[in-house]
Amino acid sequence: MLRPPLLALAVLSAAALGYEVLLMRLLSIIQWHHFAYMMISVALLGYGAAGAGVAMMRHAFAALFLRHFVQVFAGGAVLFGICAIACFALAQRVAFNPLEILWDPGQPLRLVAVYLLLFVPFFFAAVSVCLTFTCFNEQIHRVYSFDILGAGLGCLAIIAVLFVLDPANALRLVGGAGMAAAALAAFECRWHRPWLPVALLGAALLPAALPDAWIALRPSEYKELSQILRIGNARVVDQRSSPLGTVTVVESPSIPLRHAPGLSLNATMEPPPQLAIFTDGDGLSALNHYDGRREPLAYLGDLTSALPFHLLDRPKVLVLGSGAGADVLQAIYHHASSVDAVELNPQVIDLVQRRFAAFSGKPYSAPGVHVFAAEARGFLVAGNAQYDLIQVALLDSFSTSSAGLYALSESYLYTVEAFQEYLRHLRPGGLLAITRWVTLPPRDIPKLLATAVTAMEDAGVPQPARRLALIRGWKTATLLVKNGDFVASDIAALRAFCTARSFDTEYYPGIQAAQANRFNVLETPEFFESVQALLGADRDGFIARYKFDVRPATDDRPYFFHFFKWRSLPELLSLKAQGGLPLLEWGYPVLVATLLQATCAALLLILIPLWAMRRWPAARRAPPQASTTHAIDDAAIPPSSWRIGVYFLAVGFAFMFVEIAFIQKLILFLSHPLYAIAVVLSAFLVFAGLGSRYSRRMTARYHDDRKRPVEVAVAGICLVSLFYLATLPHLFRLLIALPDAGRIAVSIMLIAPLAFLMGMPFPLGLANVARHDEALVPWAWGINACASVVASVLATLMAIHFGFTAVVLAALLLYIAAATAST
Repeated sequence: MLRPPLLALAVLSAAALGYEVLLMRLLSIIQWHHFAYMMISVALLGYGAAGAGVAMMRHAFAALFLRHFVQVFAGGAVLFGICAIACFALAQRVAFNPLEILWDPGQPLRLVAVYLLLFVPFFFAAVSVCLTFTCFNEQIHRVYSFDILGAGLGCLAIIAVLFVLDPANALRLVGGAGMAAAALAAFECRWHRPWLPVALLGAALLPAALPDAWIALRPSEYKELSQILRIGNARVVDQRSSPLGTVTVVESPSIPLRHAPGLSLNATMEPPPQLAIFTDGDGLSALNHYDGRREPLAYLGDLTSALPFHLLDRPKVLVLGSGAGADVLQAIYHHASSVDAVELNPQVIDLVQRRFAAFSGKPYSAPGVHVFAAEARGFLVAGNAQYDLIQVALLDSFSTSSAGLYALSESYLYTVEAFQEYLRHLRPGGLLAITRWVTLPPRDIPKLLATAVTAMEDAGVPQPARRLALIRGWKTATLLVKNGDFVASDIAALRAFCTARSFDTEYYPGIQAAQANRFNVLETPEFFESVQALLGADRDGFIARYKFDVRPATDDRPYFFHFFKWRSLPELLSLKAQGGLPLLEWGYPVLVATLLQATCAALLLILIPLWAMRRWPAARRAPPQASTTHAIDDAAIPPSSWRIGVYFLAVGFAFMFVEIAFIQKLILFLSHPLYAIAVVLSAFLVFAGLGSRYSRRMTARYHDDRKRPVEVAVAGICLVSLFYLATLPHLFRLLIALPDAGRIAVSIMLIAPLAFLMGMPFPLGLANVARHDEALVPWAWGINACASVVASVLATLMAIHFGFTAVVLAALLLYIAAATAST
């Protein structure tokens, strides 16, 4: 009797999900992170296509599938392993440039070519997985549990691998894992050729022998790293990789690097020698040469970000996002009494303190300086220290910001709740300083100011306008928020600082229109006018009328960089010949286009198999008797097929909605995006797999009522989700001070009951379909896969507009709809 290759299925599922996560890293390096996200969503339609294909092939070639199951499964796994490497290598060679997508009609076609290439490996893996569900439908609960458990462990494994291997070499490992799954299948199913498992295991080692040039990463020529390497004699002197990013250090001995964001045009001192540090080819951070002398650092006093040091005397400073240490040196130059520096990536700290210690002068070891490898919000919430100055560093690159590439990026640094946390850690009279790039028309600064005003109003501050100041240089602007009112001496110091450096004062309490827009002159004083409107009585009207979305960001809707409004699209497109791309924030429209593409593809993959199955005569749909499956009657496809479609669409959407929303909610608690991805996603999948195994017992318990187990599971999901929505924010604040291991354990305990319940509806529904008409099993499986792909994009769009709480509530309504439609 043929047994299902459960271990091989788990390994293949682990390899497929590991490939998905790895592609997000690979595509973030060669393109930008939101394109990685969208490409993954479209590529995962391979699962839906496999379901559709197996559904139709199941009718036409049922006997062939049953007789040659092991060969087809192993072939799909081998092809996945080969294509995982080959298709990514080919995708890199497609001359796709997202920055030209509005001008070059060929770019959308190249994007489709990339989509199709990334589609192929997932299709082959999904054929093997779907075929297992089809041929062993009497063991759906076991099959699904191994499938989803393998996927969860694969997510965790690839994160661990990325600590050891760079992404290109991790790709070799994923390819080898696909071939290893084929060998396992041959062994588990006792294929009659005993040498085959050994041969397949040998083939799994072949990716390690591939020439490096075949899979070497080729970043976009428009990324900052690619641009700087065009300078004569510029070269990479060090590179390190981790799940947090690929950190690259570049030196330019012939043409010195000079990175000084917001430097006054009146400055007389140039920066000292510098090395450039990039993360994933962008986000330039300058590593200054420092030998302990203050004089070479004088340029740091001529940046807009130096303003708060002229209003405070020997402040205690907190730098959030310290990078290569320029902001720390700025605090040292201005005689800060102490500096706490927080940097997310420990590899950056190690490069500054060890690898380039002789060059950097080890700024993180200077007297009074303490460095912490941590996420900014988590560091603040977990501590009680009070500061005179909190600086939020200029974290993103100007090129990607100005090109509209951050439109889909979540950031918990610029939300209402974040501002309230900053203000809670300021001493009386202390300052919060945030520096951003100047964008025209203004977008970042109005949204930043609206967020600050809302945060102070929610905290009970009676007159927020008395606590704000804003200055602007030719390239950067700095917003100050004071824990107290600005007094006359503060304003005098601010005006003197700006006059000496030709910076524009855009706002301080009592400013007059004539005092703004004097040095870096704009045709209209847009910054001054937007600030006045946001501090006036008609703030809501201004936000509604403004051509960009400048509503305050919140933790529930953390898309600070989303400025797009549909009503502005015609005007922006009309300006594209005049440089309208930066105004478009085009990541959002492309996301919408991706949703439309994915929806159209999903509908085709759902409806075409149904149409084909309805046209085939019943005799072709009836499979032969076999020990691996039970026979079905020759009745026509039941008229309730629409209920099956509704059920699996709803379950697919709902599962992905809840998973994405709770991953986002746990990011702040875990204080580390790496932990959030690895722990949360793995825990969801592992406990969902355990729930799938338990669902078989529920079926036996409610043997006379097939609908009852689904209703019980959905009721449990709704109750647990609503309880979490009400209690998690308070619980997180109480437990955020726990060490990393403690917070990870709490997260797993919180995820376990919800994920356990969420693992039940799919296998329960699939088992019911198998009992009713096993020919519909691959079709139902494909519907669920298509829904998951569309849901991953739709959840982001919903979160941008309505918040993650609304995404969870929508998911619960979908689960209720699934329970209603269950058969």
